[in-house]
Amino acid sequence: MENQRRARRNTSSQNSGSKGSGKRYAKRSIRKERSKDIDSTADNTPASFRLNRYLAHAGLASRRKADELIRAGVVTVNGKTVSSMGHKVQFGDKVYVRGKLVQPEQKVYIVMNKPKDFLTTTDDDRGRRTVLDIIKNFPHKLNLPYTPRVYPVGRLDRMTTGVLLITNDGELTQRLSHPKFGVKKSYLTTLNKPLHQEDLVLIKNGLTLEDGPIQVDSVAYEAKSEQYVVSVELHSGRNRIVRRMFEHMGYEVERLDRLEYGGLNKKNLSRGDWRFLAKHEVEKLWKLKGKTRNFKR
Repeated sequence: MENQRRARRNTSSQNSGSKGSGKRYAKRSIRKERSKDIDSTADNTPASFRLNRYLAHAGLASRRKADELIRAGVVTVNGKTVSSMGHKVQFGDKVYVRGKLVQPEQKVYIVMNKPKDFLTTTDDDRGRRTVLDIIKNFPHKLNLPYTPRVYPVGRLDRMTTGVLLITNDGELTQRLSHPKFGVKKSYLTTLNKPLHQEDLVLIKNGLTLEDGPIQVDSVAYEAKSEQYVVSVELHSGRNRIVRRMFEHMGYEVERLDRLEYGGLNKKNLSRGDWRFLAKHEVEKLWKLKGKTRNFKR
């Protein structure tokens, strides 16, 4: 009997060890896979990048699009055409795409308290002011010898104020713009007349607009004594969605201010002011999880 018990214990121990080693191997494999994109020196200074990551870092394309460029044979490194997906480049290498030199840019992340009467675009053929006019000195603040090509993320029409993210991180922009991530947005709306209680309930229960149904997360009076000031939270990124909801109900939006975008707010930022994001704020944006329900943009 004693020999049988010892045999069972040995077998159990072997099985347990096998399972544990399997988990450890899986974790090591994941870490190894993640480390393939970049090699570092002993002091953690980047020594080399995968070519697709280098192109994405330069703001040229997403990694997937960069792979397509490599496969198409239009990328050269130090004068030689590269077709290998795993090819690595170092800082100092001469990388060209279709004959044009590619230089990696420092990633820039800016949050602005957008004032009204500024367009949320990179330029305007009619010469109107854009949000980039407000931050035109940002390269000087970073001591950069060049001007990274930044752009606004998310839609704010010309007369809407509030939180606006500006960056040159194409991968993050793609992520925040994808409907499955359903980035949370909060607004404070001032209407031309008090919002009737029954209309507030209708909005809360969901509306159907010309481009489909829209469901808010919450809608409420900012104060019972001021029923023309209404707060709205939602995840949709459809064009002018807040204004169109109230217009659908017969109201005009006189002022619209975005209070929050993906966890970013305008705390300590006066209208027209901006600042660079801290590292933990950028990391928080990357950690936003996709929603289980489908949000129509």
